[in-house]
Amino acid sequence: MTQTEISHDMSPPRHMAPAEPAGVVERGPSVGRLVGVDLARALAVFGMFAVHVAPSAEVVGGFGGWLLELTQGRSSVLFATLAGFSLMLIAGRREPKTGLAGRQARFRIVIRALVLLALGTALTMLKTGIAVILAFYGVYFLLALPLVRLRARTLAITAAVLAVVAPQAAFGLQWLLSESVAETLITYDPIARLGGEGLLSLLLYGTYPAITWMPFVIAGMALARLDLAAGAVQRRLAALGPALMALGYGSSWLAVRLTPSIQADEAPLKDIFADLDTKSIEALEPRSAALDALQDKTDVGSMALSLLGSEPHSGTTFEIVGSLGVAITVLLCATVAMARLAWLRRLASPLIAVGTMSLTLYVAHVAGYAMLPEGATSTFVPLLGFIAGSILFATLWSRFFSRGPLEHLLNSTTKLAKFVR
Repeated sequence: MTQTEISHDMSPPRHMAPAEPAGVVERGPSVGRLVGVDLARALAVFGMFAVHVAPSAEVVGGFGGWLLELTQGRSSVLFATLAGFSLMLIAGRREPKTGLAGRQARFRIVIRALVLLALGTALTMLKTGIAVILAFYGVYFLLALPLVRLRARTLAITAAVLAVVAPQAAFGLQWLLSESVAETLITYDPIARLGGEGLLSLLLYGTYPAITWMPFVIAGMALARLDLAAGAVQRRLAALGPALMALGYGSSWLAVRLTPSIQADEAPLKDIFADLDTKSIEALEPRSAALDALQDKTDVGSMALSLLGSEPHSGTTFEIVGSLGVAITVLLCATVAMARLAWLRRLASPLIAVGTMSLTLYVAHVAGYAMLPEGATSTFVPLLGFIAGSILFATLWSRFFSRGPLEHLLNSTTKLAKFVR
């Protein structure tokens, strides 16, 4: 994958100025900063396309390979961060909704979570080989519910604490969880029995496990609480993003080179559980993936040392910090550019349209990938086709409708929240 915010409900009217989600009232919203979110989401969409349908970075090599390598993991992190941002658009961005409005907003989030969980499970059952993020999104939304009324500072501190603690906790749980217990949990897991990502995978073992991905969502929630149009906020984020990148990736680089025992094998912890976020690996049964992880616990020392890496989807503190810095920087650049450069905003309107219907385009790209002939991803033709097709569809659709097809259906479903009292 959302890797947009996939369930984001902000869609533009036909002239491409963003509309608020149904039921969300903003105080003097800035066109630039909201359109910037859609632009950032479009970049994440294209990054996900590159991860799934482009040739591998190793094969391409050179500058093109470097660009492809940048999309690995970081596109989905950007999606997750924007997911947290969008949750606050529903729950009350600068000020949390309270009373009846607050209860209805929380119920809307629950409905979205359940729909995404069901849709993600259905796409996973297609066995395309793509690690679908939608079901994980559903879990993120449910876990974020108790936090929607917190202030930006509290949310930022929570995200920072989780970034430090969660990877070590995940390592401990993965090591301590016995094979028999895991097998029992998976056997009786209704989602895993259907062929989707089981709860154990969604929370701990999957490509986007909630235990190590919630820091991105919570950080996005904190960003939504900020006035992104304020110069002071922009300057602080401009310093924070690169600082996090330097801290995460730089510290990992230094730690790996100061630890000779892992210089020969810098494989991330996730490699033990199989990296499903590449086109080269066939879809695995969630049951098989989780059990294989448990059966491969042969060297706890090597596994512990792998926590010093920062490779995409490694789930380490260094990777979380570094990739979050990338997400913040991309979002800031997009919002500032859209707010200050009217000519660029007009030029980028097709990309903004892509960002407003990222759920539709994400699902379409998974379905489209399933129909590609074997070996098609050895060239850039599928990637260019997916990007061009998405831009064309989104541009034409937005001229006549305010939301993408699946975004409209999702919004209609959440209207059930009006019955909450």
